[in-house]
Amino acid sequence: MKLPGQDAIARQADEHLVTHRVKLPRKMVEHPIRQVGKRLSMALVVLVVTAFVVYADADGYNDNSDGSVDLLDAFYYATVTLSTTGYGDITPVSDAARLTNIFVITPLRVLFLIILVGTTLEALTERTREEWRLNRWRSTLRDHTVVVGFGTKGRSAIKTVCATGLRKEQVVVVDPSAKAIEAATADGFAGVIGDATRSEVLKRAEVQRARQIIIATQRDDTAVLVTLTARQINRGAKIVAAVREEENAPLLKQSGADAVITSASAAGRLLGLSVLSPSAGMVMEDLIQQGSGLDMVERPVIKAEVGKTPREIDDLVVSVVRGHRVLGYDDRDVGTLELTDRLITIVRATPVTQIAPDIRPLRG
Repeated sequence: MKLPGQDAIARQADEHLVTHRVKLPRKMVEHPIRQVGKRLSMALVVLVVTAFVVYADADGYNDNSDGSVDLLDAFYYATVTLSTTGYGDITPVSDAARLTNIFVITPLRVLFLIILVGTTLEALTERTREEWRLNRWRSTLRDHTVVVGFGTKGRSAIKTVCATGLRKEQVVVVDPSAKAIEAATADGFAGVIGDATRSEVLKRAEVQRARQIIIATQRDDTAVLVTLTARQINRGAKIVAAVREEENAPLLKQSGADAVITSASAAGRLLGLSVLSPSAGMVMEDLIQQGSGLDMVERPVIKAEVGKTPREIDDLVVSVVRGHRVLGYDDRDVGTLELTDRLITIVRATPVTQIAPDIRPLRG
């Protein structure tokens, strides 16, 4: 197996050195500085309004120092009043000024305190709300899909499984890059920042309760370690992994992967097919894009199809899954269909076309 040099490993570790944490998607995110700035602006408006209300009735107030109240005194009075400091050196003496304090200044004081205290309380309770939301998310997460790596391969894999009916709430992305997780949460997926080769990171993604795990890391050695760790945590999940080099595929299968996709070889074969027959290349590309054109799906055999041959089925049957074997539609061992068989068919994609949720791992 080809492994990068130790220097490259160290550089990647330094690059992605970040405390692993879970990030849930949000429908609307506003920068904290903008929130504080908005509230401070509102508080300033209240302060200015209060000062001009006092200045408009300056004759109704008494200043212990010189007896008169100018604009500066009005702002001073507004500041100490709204902040509930109240030194008492400037006081309302007329009935009109006192009524203004009761019906105008006091509500403004309450509004001022709500704005400032609200900002403080929001900052203090943000962590509590996030913890409550995270605990609720963990308690409801079952039979979900964990995707390790949110690069080109990971994004395409998520797009494909979501096209078959999987809800975004049932997808958890694990990636060591904070920017990648930000992109994932922006798309509506939950994300875990951290190194997926560590068991505590995968446990934060609730891998132990996942139905399927997609490993789309950038490096083959990382994919092997993630597969080993994931299989140790969850013995029953279906694990599909991608590798760059075909010679590393057997090692992934030995590590516990149910299926291994060699990205470089697959792309090369598609290129070669497109050269020999551009139309055939287009059809193959259409087949691997779920949700449009033609889709390749796996489904169980229904009672009405038992005893028939694959050619007698209405759907276009490509292969028959019998036990742990995948047999071609024209394989003599197929004979007639059994109730326990599963069919891999090509169908026209529709909004309701979905891959059966109880697909079992196929082992070679």
